[in-house]
Amino acid sequence: MNDALIAAPPGAADGTHPLLGPVEAPFLHVMTYNLKSASGRAPHSWWKRRPLVKAVLENELPTVICTQEGRFRQLLEIREDLDGYDWVHLGRAGGSRSEATAIFWDAARLVPLEYDHLWLSKRPNVIGSRNWGSGTIRMLTWVHLEDRATGNRFYVVDNHFDHRSEKARRKGAGILLHAVSRFLDPVIVAGDFNCGPDSATYRALTGGGLADTWEYAAEHVTPNWATFNRWRPEPVEGPTRMDWILARSSRDCSIEVHRVGVNAYTEGGLTPSDHWPVQAVVRLVPRRGRPSPRGTP
Repeated sequence: MNDALIAAPPGAADGTHPLLGPVEAPFLHVMTYNLKSASGRAPHSWWKRRPLVKAVLENELPTVICTQEGRFRQLLEIREDLDGYDWVHLGRAGGSRSEATAIFWDAARLVPLEYDHLWLSKRPNVIGSRNWGSGTIRMLTWVHLEDRATGNRFYVVDNHFDHRSEKARRKGAGILLHAVSRFLDPVIVAGDFNCGPDSATYRALTGGGLADTWEYAAEHVTPNWATFNRWRPEPVEGPTRMDWILARSSRDCSIEVHRVGVNAYTEGGLTPSDHWPVQAVVRLVPRRGRPSPRGTP
């Protein structure tokens, strides 16, 4: 492994420099980021926060960005701020309506092969459906990507689970696991799960074949900070690391997890969102009959 491709500069853990920064093939840099919907009053209004979100994304330049809560106009502005990214979007109420689990990717590096959206309800293919006491409509988006540099193919799944109902989260986990069970290539699952690693939802997902990249990483560049920051600029360790990046290797290709961290970037005492983004640098390694290496989900 060439450490120069994924090295974090001094100070990365305190939010003053890129946390992981851009990577080159064969590495992939994945970020999950609850953007907080473009509503609210100053100092947390979107027009105040947009430059901060832009700074985070420009500093890091992830290969894949899984977003939650973004609204259509807000996501268009993020796309304007990102040079050379493609995306897939659908509002949870259909079309451009309401929030989305939009996925962005580096278009020079990755090619989309297929995608779909599912709703976390008894009728996953029905736009806007919800059940199990969910506080609002919840959904997931997945995209199948091919790496131009390596030829490797993999899936990315972006989720936003319910904030009120544990039953809805557990049922949503079942829908997610059913969806990825059909995927033959490696899978990266990211999102805001609205619960911590001590939850039944987390146990269902990790017991269902998905591995938490935080637990498998060769290096942690930050402490295990709580990702729901409640607009407080100082990160704290705690049980509310509710934004996760999970992974599952395939029969033919392993996922190595090299570095992970929670990005606590602030500017002028303001946080870009009420969630810190979580980031991971991974590498897909064709097995070719070899046993899975250490640090592999």
